[in-house]
Amino acid sequence: MQNFAYLIGDATARECLVVDPAWQPDLILDQAKKDEMRITGILVTHTHYDHVNGVESLLQATDAKVYVNKEETAFLKSSRADSTGIFINISAPNLASVSGGDKIKVGNVAIEFIHTPGHTPGSQCFLVNNHLVSGDTLFIGYCGRCDLPGGNPDQMYESLTQKLAKLGDDVLLYPGHNYSEVPVNRLGDEKKTNPYLMARSAKEFYRVVAGLLD
Repeated sequence: MQNFAYLIGDATARECLVVDPAWQPDLILDQAKKDEMRITGILVTHTHYDHVNGVESLLQATDAKVYVNKEETAFLKSSRADSTGIFINISAPNLASVSGGDKIKVGNVAIEFIHTPGHTPGSQCFLVNNHLVSGDTLFIGYCGRCDLPGGNPDQMYESLTQKLAKLGDDVLLYPGHNYSEVPVNRLGDEKKTNPYLMARSAKEFYRVVAGLLD
């Protein structure tokens, strides 16, 4: 799936949070061990299976707190089967419901939650200083699909143009999937080249999504 998973931590406190653990949680645990970091939390950009299927494994190894937007917390509270028939079960004590604008710290590193619905109702991005981890809301050159269950093109347009586009040009974008030639890009460059982020109206955004722009 070419997912990106991230470790966000404080090198002094030796603590870190994991963003979207999926597919190979053993590699995430190995990397944290190599970095001499203790995993204290898990940040979920959204609850699609390809972003959360490693959460249970990490909880078995760390008993970390799982931070999920309030719009999707209930989705992970009890055992359920996704389209592949695979079960995910996260107990309520491990879940922390968050809203846009909330902030937490790992050591002395502050993380702000930005609610960006559109791909899913509870999609969220994480702003860490001048670093933005965007999940499936914004990719380099693209944006997340809004035609899946729970997707909403109106909300995606608002999330991109009224929230992410208003962040500083020097913010570095870290997407949830590897869909481009580079893994990281300046948000200022995306504002100039990403047609989904450049849309000046909802109508123009719909035309970009439909592939109707020249």
